[in-house]
Amino acid sequence: MSSLFAFPGQGAQKPGMLHRLPQAPEVLECLAEAGETLGEDALGLDSEAALSSTRAVQLCLLIAGVAGARLLMRGGESPDYVAGLSIGAYAAAVVAGSLDYQDAVRLVALRGELMQNAYSEGFGMTAVIGLDLGSVERLLADMHDESTPVHLANINADNQIVIAGADAAMAAVAQRAKALGASCAKRLAVSVPSHSALLEAPAAKLAEAFADVELRAPRIRYLSSTTARPIADPERLRDDLAYNMCRVVDWHGTLRTAYERGVRLHIELPPGSVLTGLARRVFEQATLIAFDGARLDTLDALLRQEGRQSR
Repeated sequence: MSSLFAFPGQGAQKPGMLHRLPQAPEVLECLAEAGETLGEDALGLDSEAALSSTRAVQLCLLIAGVAGARLLMRGGESPDYVAGLSIGAYAAAVVAGSLDYQDAVRLVALRGELMQNAYSEGFGMTAVIGLDLGSVERLLADMHDESTPVHLANINADNQIVIAGADAAMAAVAQRAKALGASCAKRLAVSVPSHSALLEAPAAKLAEAFADVELRAPRIRYLSSTTARPIADPERLRDDLAYNMCRVVDWHGTLRTAYERGVRLHIELPPGSVLTGLARRVFEQATLIAFDGARLDTLDALLRQEGRQSR
């Protein structure tokens, strides 16, 4: 049996999320390294006002994810797999040993700025719950055009699909989805149309910045949330990270791949527990737990136990 560290994406952020992390040396070091790299106090990124910025949100998610993982790995245990939803992929790559943390901080700061500057208003993401993928895709095909773009963005579960695009187009799709029986169509706390062709231009600019960054083969197996498959080659990983902002996320497929490969311990890194809820739809017999709200000694014991069993 194997274990997975899962890193959440944008929308999981909460004011004060960095301040609520355990005051352990591993956490304090992550905050200090990020602050040194950015030239600012990292703890200033998680206020309610600061989190209105895509840059601040994405940096907070990176810092929290890496800090939480380092804290769990301080005793020498490590997961068998890592995976991250959207921006969570950067924390996953750092924990896998493929990307230096300070390089990740610089790249994520740029990523957030590029995404925010591309669409300052009028665009975003909406979750549609209660319809299957085919039904949502038909609604998108009917609604999408150049003046009202709207795209498939995330496949979070077999009946939880996220769309991205112009506010008016998403509202129209949401209205029709509810008429078809969707239980919910909710605008997410994301101000850009992530994981759609609308972000191809900023993704290309991010790829240019990636060209000078060293990436290594992962020491911990890395699952791509866009292909739902492992990536071992550094150049493929570079492409995966640089362009994941404009590619559809198949988180449901990623979880299925993990389960099929024997993962039976799913630990969600901070913040939140949304990924734990999604995992319950896939992991029929497994231990699913979120860092937030759990005791550190419980998480440590689970990771050690899974490590012994996998050996």
